[in-house]
Amino acid sequence: MTHHHFKAPWGRTLLIISILTTFVMLGIAITLTSGRQTPGFISLPAFSPPALPAAFVLLIPLGALPFIIRGYIVTKDGILIKRLWWNTVLPFDEMSSVEVEPLALSHSFRTCGNGGLYSFTGYYWNRQLGHFSAYVTDLNRTVIVRMKNRTAVLSPDDPEAFARAATTHLHA
Repeated sequence: MTHHHFKAPWGRTLLIISILTTFVMLGIAITLTSGRQTPGFISLPAFSPPALPAAFVLLIPLGALPFIIRGYIVTKDGILIKRLWWNTVLPFDEMSSVEVEPLALSHSFRTCGNGGLYSFTGYYWNRQLGHFSAYVTDLNRTVIVRMKNRTAVLSPDDPEAFARAATTHLHA
């Protein structure tokens, strides 16, 4: 059985948010460890070692890093969402449909998760889908995977080919 591999390209929004946030966090960490502070910037108690707050600031991008979406694989059993160190599985036996829906995250509210630092992942809500899980890197290339008890939104590099591959396995 052949597996169908799909990339998870970063869209413009994700790229801009990730680069800006990473540089801002690095800038804050450098400023904190240098001992220099500009008026109105970040003021810390005199007893606080400068490396400690800098480490906490750097934990933000480091905490988001493992949740990066590296790609998607359609197998005979389901869809694997490749993360940095693990895979999330969406099994076909729980799936009811896979449909291309560009901009599926539009007008969504993040209820818990990451809103653009290396990925759009976590739990979201919008009027069209209700509560759903997002595993997205490009807001313009989204696919909705409906399951018996949940909904997921993914963003493979070729949404139409991804939906065809998944639907073929789903109805097999």
